[in-house]
Amino acid sequence: MTAPPSQRPENGSRRLEELSGPALAATLTERSIVVLPTGSIEHHGPHLPLSTDLLTADLVGHAVVDAAAADGLDVWALPAQPFTKSDEHHWAPGTTWLEADTLFRLVIDVGRSVAATPARTLVFYNGHGGNTALLQVALREIRRRFGLRTFLTGMSGPAGDGVEGPDERGFGIHGGHAETSLILHLRPDLVDLSLAERSVPDHLADFELIKFNGGRVQFGWLSNDFGPSGVIGDPTGATAEWGAELYRRALLDGVAALREIDRFRAEGGR
Repeated sequence: MTAPPSQRPENGSRRLEELSGPALAATLTERSIVVLPTGSIEHHGPHLPLSTDLLTADLVGHAVVDAAAADGLDVWALPAQPFTKSDEHHWAPGTTWLEADTLFRLVIDVGRSVAATPARTLVFYNGHGGNTALLQVALREIRRRFGLRTFLTGMSGPAGDGVEGPDERGFGIHGGHAETSLILHLRPDLVDLSLAERSVPDHLADFELIKFNGGRVQFGWLSNDFGPSGVIGDPTGATAEWGAELYRRALLDGVAALREIDRFRAEGGR
């Protein structure tokens, strides 16, 4: 059953909070996909706003939902969650973070609330790397407790490789070339490139097992372990043009991910 046209947002919005309760109950089905963008409010160096990861999760995540809906998928977005696990930047004024158990309880409660609707699928669209491990644990917890199909995806910009931007030696993970370029595209008014400086831990680049991404040995770290700016990467060559390309790729990747999520079944294709 679908909601009467009078109960749907006239602008075609896919934001769940813009529906009435009865319209939501009549519109969502067991095939509906609900997306929760998760960002953060945290230090990103002197050149980027505290809202960098929130902007990524919110603006890119909602654009992915809109594009997927236009492609025929039954997908809806919840309001983006701004406060998450970003204690690696606890030392910097403005970082507003939750303890791991606080965020865990929050997302479990969101799962419980989604399970009270007709929708049976919850997707986290994550814009902050510090959330990843916790959300991976939450996927199974929500699945076990409430029976929802649960997924985690998001945008991951490539580190500058010396060809498409400065050589960040695989360490462009925070406030670097890709992230700065994306915000230059999304909200150029919030970026001050005159304050951008390279901060790459070159002394770690030759380690084979200990890496931020893809290494077999993980390690605990704080962002100011690698320099007082808290930046890990090289934002100096960032451009809005490269940000627009990253945004284009994120939309394609996001819609492709939602297509697969829509048809994913654990057993026998059911």
